[in-house]
Amino acid sequence: MESNSVSKQGENRPLRVLIFSASLRKDSLNTRLAKLAAAVIEKNGGNVDFADVSEFDCPSFNSDLEVNSNSPDGAKEFQKRILANDAFIISSPEYNGSIPGFLKNSIDWVSRFRPQPFNEHNALLMSASPSMGGGNKALWSLRIPLEHLGTRVFPDMFSLAMAHKAFTPEGKIADAALAKRFEDNLVAFMSLVEAVTHYPCVKKAWVEFLGEKTDAVTERVG
Repeated sequence: MESNSVSKQGENRPLRVLIFSASLRKDSLNTRLAKLAAAVIEKNGGNVDFADVSEFDCPSFNSDLEVNSNSPDGAKEFQKRILANDAFIISSPEYNGSIPGFLKNSIDWVSRFRPQPFNEHNALLMSASPSMGGGNKALWSLRIPLEHLGTRVFPDMFSLAMAHKAFTPEGKIADAALAKRFEDNLVAFMSLVEAVTHYPCVKKAWVEFLGEKTDAVTERVG
């Protein structure tokens, strides 16, 4: 993707993409999918910041812990990595028809920073599961808090069904047609991020309550 090397300031640099699996399990199917996404991004000219989600782990959210606007280290690291990249990709498992609780908890903590870092950032959501649905319910659940916070979530999500049988020993998707769809989806996402990052034309402000002017109470108390 030649155009990815041109920035809005005219300097040459590739897109920077944060990628992580929202699973703490050592041999996670979602970690395999996240690593495959990282390989595709790099193949197509992007730079990958591959994170271990444990770096973003936080204690259960409690606004009483926000003494002097303090936040846990995991939230600070998550915020830093979001802001350091042009976009992020999450590969999430499905827990009881939704997303892992610790991921939602980390999002809640990071949402307290001002300026709020999810706003206007681009995201692509993926999942892998042994089920026939591929963990797709988790992605619909994950869209809700991210879009509420102003994230531009890519419309085409990717869910890998029967994932325990879908990978080759080398970690690639065995089905050629499915592998092509996976890569095409990532390339399309990169093209969108490239356009938004390098050629911005419209900026929209995030607000907590649409149509209302927020104050210290509505912004800081859940």
